[in-house]
Amino acid sequence: MSDERDFAPGAPAPPGGIPLAVPTLGGNEWTYVKEALDANWVSSVGPFVDRFEREVAALVDSPHAVAVASGTAALHLALQLAGVRADDEVVMPALTFAAPAFAVAYLGAFPAVVDVEEEYWQLDVAKVADFLEHECTVTDGRLVNRRNGRRIGALLPVHVLGHPVDMDPLLELAAQYELPVVEDAAEAVGARYKGRAPGTFGLLGCLSFNGNKVITTGGGGVILTSDPELAERAKYLSTQAKDDPVEYVHGAVGFNYRLSNVLAAVGCGQLEVLEQNVQARRRTAAAYAEAFADVDGLTPLGEAPWAVCAHWLSTVRVDPGRFGIDSRELLRRLAEQRIQSRPLWQPLHRSRPFAGCTAYRVEVADRVHAEALSLPSTSSLSDEDRDRVVQAVRSCSR
Repeated sequence: MSDERDFAPGAPAPPGGIPLAVPTLGGNEWTYVKEALDANWVSSVGPFVDRFEREVAALVDSPHAVAVASGTAALHLALQLAGVRADDEVVMPALTFAAPAFAVAYLGAFPAVVDVEEEYWQLDVAKVADFLEHECTVTDGRLVNRRNGRRIGALLPVHVLGHPVDMDPLLELAAQYELPVVEDAAEAVGARYKGRAPGTFGLLGCLSFNGNKVITTGGGGVILTSDPELAERAKYLSTQAKDDPVEYVHGAVGFNYRLSNVLAAVGCGQLEVLEQNVQARRRTAAAYAEAFADVDGLTPLGEAPWAVCAHWLSTVRVDPGRFGIDSRELLRRLAEQRIQSRPLWQPLHRSRPFAGCTAYRVEVADRVHAEALSLPSTSSLSDEDRDRVVQAVRSCSR
């Protein structure tokens, strides 16, 4: 019997195994990296960094894109640029990877988590509206949480699994309460909300190009904004806040967050294949949905009529009473068949670092966490391997 630890997400699948999500590198990445190495531009300056920023900005139709070392670094800087301060609260979904909450904590602020909605598992905007109306009040010109007196510093929607949050009503709330919006679109590169790219609706947006994303730079992120001053400030802070690079004069506390030229070269190659990667992931999601349509108790993530989901990870909800086993037992049985899968993240209000944080009407997120399981979603997943996943899952049903 295989040890399920051999199939931990992010670990290489053993020979004959099917990984959850791995990079698909088959374009001009090698050519561009060699060009960067031959030119000896390997650090945080170089032509590929500038090119990557231009091409990302053009891809998502954003006036400005600033390349940084990771999606988490992008979130940290974006929240700081949005004016989030120590002891603030930042409203975000309860069900998300921890990076946005960590970025909030880096600033000495606190997540205020709100539930996700049942159908697409995204931030429940109606509950955000209720939270702002019933749990917050304006004091001395500041919107504060009635229970703890903390200022609400920003709204931080996360486009989970590549499906967009319903942004129009959220932006209306932001305007009503004069709150900045910082979007976490780390999982939604290649997605669309009513024809526009996630990450381009708020004051600032953040992308990730980690190794398991739709496209990758190995490790990297981008800050998007339409504000030229914020873009310039982001670049300044991400390069150690140098006012005089000759005399090494610094006018602020800066960060070593700039993306390297070598990784940007990988990214330029990956951008050329983004569309085919997204379409491959969408085909996989559609194939799973069709294959499981008659399987009782198995519900794939859907797609809203106003959305194009990037399907970063094709994910299903497993109802144990109808399917016959729960999501974690399905994970174990797939591992026995050398197929990687993984649950979604522990809801933030259940996470030890955020124990005691504001958690507003969180009900759905706990159920989704208990029931959800992500299946192999690599852009280069073969039809044969996908069929093998389907048969393995179906074999586990009652």
